[in-house]
This record gives sequence, C-alpha cells and structure tokens, in this order.
Amino acid sequence: MFGCGDMFSFRKLVGGDEIFFELLEKSAEEAHESVRLLVRLLESPDSASLDEFALLRKKDKRITEELSAKLTTTFVTPLEREDIEALSNALYKIPKTLEKFGERLLICPDRLLRTDFSRQAGLLQRAVEVVQALVRALRNHPNLEKVKEQNDRLQYLEGEADKLMVELLRALYRGEKDPVSVIALKDLYDLLEKVIDRCRDAGNVVYHIVLKNS
Repeated sequence: MFGCGDMFSFRKLVGGDEIFFELLEKSAEEAHESVRLLVRLLESPDSASLDEFALLRKKDKRITEELSAKLTTTFVTPLEREDIEALSNALYKIPKTLEKFGERLLICPDRLLRTDFSRQAGLLQRAVEVVQALVRALRNHPNLEKVKEQNDRLQYLEGEADKLMVELLRALYRGEKDPVSVIALKDLYDLLEKVIDRCRDAGNVVYHIVLKNS
C-alpha cells in the first residue's frame, strides 16, 4: 500500500505532466513492436527487410529525444528525472539492439538463417509484454506487490535466457560448424541476450520508482 501524510502520495506525485507517461508508454509500445518484427523476420527470412526495423528505431529515437527535451524544459516532473532517463534509455535499447540483430542475421543468410532462434524469441515476447504492462501501470497508482511480482517474472525470464545461452554455446562449441559460423552465431546469441537484459533493466527501474514512493 502507498503511504500518505508528510510525504507526497504516489497519486499526487504523478499528477503532473501526463506527457512523460505518454512518451514512456509509446516507447514501450515501440519496444514491443520491435519484438513482433523479430518474430516475423525469423518466420519469413526470405521476405525480410530491415527497413521496418530502421523506421521503428528512428521513431523510438525521436520519442527518446522528445523525453530528453521535456526534461530540460520542465521544472516539475511526475517522476524523478534520473528515473525517467534510465527507463527511457532501457526501452530505446530494445529496438536498437534488435535492429543490429537483423542486420547481422541478413549479412550472411546462407550460414545463419537455418538456425532456430524460436526459444530466444519466445522469452523475448514474454519479457517485453511484462515491460509494457509495467510501464503502463506507472501512471495509475500501481500496487507495490503486483509490480514486484511482475518484476520477479522478468528476473526469472532473464535467468532462463542465461541458462539457454549456456546450452546454446555448449552445442555451438561442440558442434561441427565452421569457425566463421560459430563467431557469427555467438554474436547473434549475445545480442538477443542483451535485449532480455534491457527488459530486466526497465523492470528494475519501474520497481524502484514504485518502491521509493510507497
């Protein structure tokens, strides 16, 4: 439950400029859309194009820049400035990193497009859905226990991604792929793991925002 008295209640705290929440929610939606693009890329690599990734990342960059501009021109913000910046940066890195993944994947399709990335994509879908729910909840007096439960889900998914990474690397190093393919695939595995890490980072920021104001 959220306290009251001498300290501002969370509801009063978030009674400021709604534009910050709107922009963070838009950024979370772009992050979600970038994962949907990833799934489409993996399902239909022959017809894949990086244009959509690039457009989405540029759109999210404009959102991030608008948030930064608002922070410099707004005297009172509904959340602490460093928290807004940290959450904005974590969200922006999701489409940015997935664009890099798409670029690397399509550089040498003969070597890489037969690789199954569905397990990583499944974890990413689940993680980014939690992130989007957490960001949307920020403006609506979120319950600390519920936020903690959602953040714990992100920690679990990040742990599952780590275990999957070890499994994939073990298979990769013990397999019969040529050295170039091994290097390329490790790079792709690392990029997908970084996206999960950014989802975890975003969840941690939201959790600490709510914790500080509970």
